[in-house]
Amino acid sequence: MSRKPAILAGLIGAGIQASRTPSLHEHEGDAQGLRYLYRLIDLDQLQLDSNALPDLLQAAERMHYTGLNITFPCKQAIIPLLDELSAEARGIGAVNTVVLKDGKRIGHNTDCLGFAEGFRRGLHDVVRERVVQMGAGGAGAAVAHALLSEGVRQLSIFDVDRERAESLANNLNQHFGAGRAIAGRDLPGTLNQADGLVNTTPMGMAKLPGTPVPVELLRKALWVAEIVYFPLETELLRNARALGCRTLDGGNMAVFQAVKAFELFSGVEPDAQRMLAHFQSMNV
Repeated sequence: MSRKPAILAGLIGAGIQASRTPSLHEHEGDAQGLRYLYRLIDLDQLQLDSNALPDLLQAAERMHYTGLNITFPCKQAIIPLLDELSAEARGIGAVNTVVLKDGKRIGHNTDCLGFAEGFRRGLHDVVRERVVQMGAGGAGAAVAHALLSEGVRQLSIFDVDRERAESLANNLNQHFGAGRAIAGRDLPGTLNQADGLVNTTPMGMAKLPGTPVPVELLRKALWVAEIVYFPLETELLRNARALGCRTLDGGNMAVFQAVKAFELFSGVEPDAQRMLAHFQSMNV
């Protein structure tokens, strides 16, 4: 009887001690009969920043890691260090999963399909003519692609770095058609005309408390989606729910990006419903 390969994976990011990703992968690995170990590589705890990525990648290769997940603030900084990109990662311009195989570093993006699956499950029937997105970083690029793929007619992107918002909008318009995305200028006015709001910034995480949008700009008719999942109820979602808004937390995206990453790392198809049930069973 052939022995299943051992999997050694990790997550590189800043302030990730509350991440549920290790448990998602290891629990599913146990259920599949795999030797599966998933480590956190927390830049904050190591007192490092994204400049350490070349050394961290080299160390992972030397220690025979199977692959790495990549999160804030490294999803775009990692790209120049890779040998290949999947078509989706290349189109989005961000990577959250790196497979280390045969001496090559291959970048993928599972955030896009992860958000899309959560959106279809939680907000499948919402109006999506005009949507405001906060954030144009690596996660924001993936979510923006997902939103336009899911039928959002026009996406207004706001970011503290306006050039980054304009760059993402230009990328999206090349893929989806002119005018589908714009870099926002007037947040109060744009939100007042919007059907939905999506936060793709790290604002709301346990390490970055707060909200990306003033509560007075929210209204009951707005649906609100979040990608932060620790905590599962961010200040933004709490404010939105208090007003009666339809909401979507970051849990489904967290699970379904992990489903695809598990398959890329192990070559084994995971049980998505089992992974979702395990996530829901954890105290988030």
